[in-house]
Amino acid sequence: MSEQQHHETWSISKAPVVSEYGLVASQHHVASDIGAEVLGQGGNAIDAAVATSLSIGTLEPWMSGLGGGGFMLVYLAAQDRVYAIDFGMVAPRELDPDDYPLIGGNASDLFGWPAVQEDRNLRGFPAVAVPGYIAGISTAAERFGTCSWAEAIAPAIELAETGMIADWYATLMITTAAGDLSRFPESARVLLPSGYPPVGEWGAPPPRIKLGNLAATLRRLRDAGPRDFYEGEIARSLITDLSAGGNKITDDDLRNYAAQVMPAEKGHYRDATVHVAPGLSAGPTLLAALGKLSDCVLGDILNADTYLAYAESLDTAYTERFETMGDSNDSRAPSCTTHISTVDRDGNFVALTQTLLSLFGSKVMLPGTGVLMNNGIMWFDPQPGRPNSIASGRRPLSNMCPTIVTHNGHRTALGASGGRRIMPAVFQLLSFLADYKMDVGAALAQPRIDVSGSEVVGIDNKLPPSIHKKLAERFEIQSSHHGVYPSLFACPNLVSRPLVGGPQVGAAFIPSPWAKVAAPRM
Repeated sequence: MSEQQHHETWSISKAPVVSEYGLVASQHHVASDIGAEVLGQGGNAIDAAVATSLSIGTLEPWMSGLGGGGFMLVYLAAQDRVYAIDFGMVAPRELDPDDYPLIGGNASDLFGWPAVQEDRNLRGFPAVAVPGYIAGISTAAERFGTCSWAEAIAPAIELAETGMIADWYATLMITTAAGDLSRFPESARVLLPSGYPPVGEWGAPPPRIKLGNLAATLRRLRDAGPRDFYEGEIARSLITDLSAGGNKITDDDLRNYAAQVMPAEKGHYRDATVHVAPGLSAGPTLLAALGKLSDCVLGDILNADTYLAYAESLDTAYTERFETMGDSNDSRAPSCTTHISTVDRDGNFVALTQTLLSLFGSKVMLPGTGVLMNNGIMWFDPQPGRPNSIASGRRPLSNMCPTIVTHNGHRTALGASGGRRIMPAVFQLLSFLADYKMDVGAALAQPRIDVSGSEVVGIDNKLPPSIHKKLAERFEIQSSHHGVYPSLFACPNLVSRPLVGGPQVGAAFIPSPWAKVAAPRM
């Protein structure tokens, strides 16, 4: 098949959004509008992010939700400080690595790990780790927000009660995982009505899907409070359903889970100050890649030499990441992360990335709660004796990379979804902003490459032939279209604001039919 046959014949653009009163960028327009409404009612950037975050789990449940985890950065203008909240998944204390025996060959769905018996680390109940989402998002709301928990969760409840709109894009995403979803009774019942992915009729409004008992679970969280997820009625339901499926998560695992709040890790890139999530995120690797790039002399014009410098800096940083942190899963693996960026009129920022890890996580929806569970065990190396090997009570290495950067008189919150493609996208966007002084709209529209640890460098085929030729001299390359699906170069969004005066500007991932930046109506 010739390369031309892979091209799409339309041209898509999204104009940046400008506001004096704050902005919310997310991967679903309804969630962005909800966050913007919170800003319009006087909430701050954290309130907007929390409401958007809770809502988006009911709109694109394959990406994130109550059964997942994530990382959040919060910039507080009054303190001029950036905080990080780590609410990643944790392996159960009673997990036994011997339950994940290697069988030879590689995993069936291209994660690149050595294959484990029955793919227990990838899907189903054995793949589920202790979820941190509710702990993290409620900690952010309590510590940094101004709205009540009941106010923050109300839009998500309403959406869950109404049901998820199953438009063509939702049908596409469900179809990609239908084979695995069909293995688990509640997942199949809810997401594959009549045994098939939901499909609307031509000329009629798309159907809606009630996500099992999710609405009731959200109402319970509103009334009993977020800790109910870890030590109340919801916790008991989670344990009952997980135990019935053979998972090792216990009451103590849930009861003892707490999100970690800490100062963000700070680095410098030329004249820019870069804040990232510390520890087992992609943040430290981003700083390492930027350190490599700072040794390069970049020209005044973005050209083939620039992209070669990008590729070499990323390649070196990923090599070091694998040697010291142990993450070596294949970048072709489907991922289901989502990213939210917010800013308010006072200059507070949030960069929030949340995930179930794979598309639909473990593929298991629990009947008692309607919660789709993560497959956090997937992020561990199934080979023993490695820095990131499967072990009880351990946190896995993550690719999430929420970032807040101060550059050229501006402050910007940015991040992306897309598995191991996330950090290379953030890395290039940051250079576009800091080195080439692009505005956020131009930066997001600029074609990128992907260098994320495999032997192949992905190149957006919108880049000119000179860049393809230059990179081919040093790397094996693969030219691809950056379309709706598959998404081969990550799905970023960002919001920005001048340090002194001036409006906020935001931009959302262009090829997505759902992604949007929303401003409050004042």
